[in-house]
Amino acid sequence: MSTGSEAKSQPGHGQQGHGQPGHGIPVHGQPANAAPALPARRPRDPRLDFFRGAGMFIILIAHVPWNGWAQWIPARFGFSDATEIFVFCSGMASAIAFGGVFDRAGWLVGAARILYRVWQIYWAHICLTLLLIAVLVVIDARTGDDAYLRGLNLQQLFADPKAGLVGLFTLTYVPNYFDILPMYLGILALVPAMMIAERAGPLWPIALSVAIWLVAGLRLAELPADPWTDRTWYFNPFAWQLIFFLGFGFQRGWLPVPAFDRRLLMLALAVVVITVPFAWHRLHFYVPELRPMNEALFLLIDKTHVGVLRVVHFLALAYLAMLAAGEGGRRLAALGRLSSICQLVGRQALPVFMTGIILAQLLGVFLDITGRDLLTYAIANLAGFAVLVATAAVADWFKNPPWARRPPAPARTAAPAAAGHATGHATATAPAAPAAPARG
Repeated sequence: MSTGSEAKSQPGHGQQGHGQPGHGIPVHGQPANAAPALPARRPRDPRLDFFRGAGMFIILIAHVPWNGWAQWIPARFGFSDATEIFVFCSGMASAIAFGGVFDRAGWLVGAARILYRVWQIYWAHICLTLLLIAVLVVIDARTGDDAYLRGLNLQQLFADPKAGLVGLFTLTYVPNYFDILPMYLGILALVPAMMIAERAGPLWPIALSVAIWLVAGLRLAELPADPWTDRTWYFNPFAWQLIFFLGFGFQRGWLPVPAFDRRLLMLALAVVVITVPFAWHRLHFYVPELRPMNEALFLLIDKTHVGVLRVVHFLALAYLAMLAAGEGGRRLAALGRLSSICQLVGRQALPVFMTGIILAQLLGVFLDITGRDLLTYAIANLAGFAVLVATAAVADWFKNPPWARRPPAPARTAAPAAAGHATGHATATAPAAPAAPARG
């Protein structure tokens, strides 16, 4: 995922013509040899950070073992869930963070930038996995059992550490709980190919993405998830790239952002409402006839390969969320402090996500010790939210620390040239500043 410092909106490709900065042509009031003026950056769209931040809170709830609050997250009432939010918003952020590099510096530099980000995500995944394994080993040692390691199916790593460690570093051993970052780096690796396809036209990358998704749906692009069984990656990156490049494409301009249309609104509402009986498993206890109908839809709602009904459901939700937020996210301001907190968390998605992975397991231990009831659920989840917000605040501070901030430039007093011309008197000019020494 692109972090907040990366996903800064790039200036638009405005027309540049005679008499405009950037072409070495004198502009009125500007010397010919002056440095070209940098175009102003567009303000960040708050919707991207808000929904990405909201997704981080939902993912934490979903990851806490046997969390009562997880019965009320959006995934319980529809085919798609917070993973789609995370991947779609990451696609949008990546279009901002990396698309501009391809535009400004060319394909080779853009591909190198992607490779560098993949390298960062790879080591983030390795460090996160090893750290959480160490935490669980300590907890199991205190309890005299290996329940927490077995809970994440990690006992095989200790039974066969040679194969496990080689698999961990080659991504051929990807435990289920640790599979989102590998999926993400696999998707990022496809960006250079999509940027080549873009040269043929804006719809070509989308067509390529759909083709790859179809191949993955036919089970022709499976990746091994451990060296001991035939288990495959739970999140197939060749399938999930469709959600990512839909977000990338909307941000990049490959796809037009749908405007408000009453018919489209009603269709989106119908999709969301109709899916509730099939997705809400609690309802299946009261209407058992719905259970076999849900099972019959498995291939269409399969999470590993992003079944087509998941895509349709998510796009319907995304359209409704876009309308609810208003143009440019103007309605989000009505949420006040809540909106600001979600945007802060969304700007620092990677450190928040990594913190949440470890935090969720610790909160599960807390619930095992204290018991699970309304009070302990509230304590665990609200404390988890507070830690995520604190993580985002610390990461945001380090992205712009005091020692890296430039002091404000001293105010410059304009020479009274106009007054001198008006009175017919010559006006003295201030001596020029000494030239900076040439850099060797």
